[in-house]
Amino acid sequence: MEALFIGQTYIDVTFLADHMPQGDEKSVASEYAVSFGGNAVTAAFCCAKLSVKPDLIATNADDWLGNMFLDMAAKYDVHLHVRKVEKSSLSFIMPKGGKRAIVRCRDDHYLEPFPMLDLQGCRALHIDGHQADAAMFYAQRCRKAGILTSLDGGGLRSNTHELLAFIDVAVVAERFCEQMDMSSEEMLDYLKGCGCKIGGVTLGELGLLWYDETGTVQRLPALPVPHSRVRDTSGAGDVFHGAYVYSYLRNRQQSWHDHFRFAAKASAFKIQRLGNEAGLPSLDDIERVEQEFHWPASPAGRPARAAAIR
Repeated sequence: MEALFIGQTYIDVTFLADHMPQGDEKSVASEYAVSFGGNAVTAAFCCAKLSVKPDLIATNADDWLGNMFLDMAAKYDVHLHVRKVEKSSLSFIMPKGGKRAIVRCRDDHYLEPFPMLDLQGCRALHIDGHQADAAMFYAQRCRKAGILTSLDGGGLRSNTHELLAFIDVAVVAERFCEQMDMSSEEMLDYLKGCGCKIGGVTLGELGLLWYDETGTVQRLPALPVPHSRVRDTSGAGDVFHGAYVYSYLRNRQQSWHDHFRFAAKASAFKIQRLGNEAGLPSLDDIERVEQEFHWPASPAGRPARAAAIR
């Protein structure tokens, strides 16, 4: 095992439409994609696409959507450790105008305990707070063993405050800040107080506000992807997390500034494609993004919409 991810499995149905029908209306989507979903799950698939084959503790049901997910994991050589639920979880996602509306149908009533795994050889743990018992157990074990622990703080969960005490790298979303009634700057102070060595807040088209090992706060602008090429920002943050975990595993001598720059390029690739699977970049894709787009001098005054890091 080189890296362990823990999360909630979704099957994402992403579609492009002019509007959402109401009442007895009907409409036809212009395009759709069906893919794996879930924060840490998508991050794991991103890591796999970039050539680190992760272990993944994820939910799965004995139904046709569950079988679809098993096929997806096998295709990407993700080493899946199943935690059974009764029904598969679904997300219906409608991207429009650089934003995305999401309806989730989730089954998180686990039918069995989480798998107990041998962490020999593991160098990174990435969690999103789902499967709270498993997240806490492995965060504690990995912290004690000196294994990097990473958290995707997409939203406030039942044990987030307790969990942060065992997290090395915490990158949270604006929604997380809103739920805690904090500004981005206040959130960084909060993460420092929790003992997180690296902390950040993703700000969509404004990039990433973060601090390094010394506590120095800095901003990483997003790459300027033209608005006309932004198709689907959902999953961009998940790809960001998976890419920085990959970068850390493959280039530990580099700084976190470098890891986050690599991840921002991965996110710039994702938002130009519909659905999570199509948005997973290869190393060649990331190199092409680097050649095409250039970092703005500052987050303000960009002539084009930037790649949303969410």
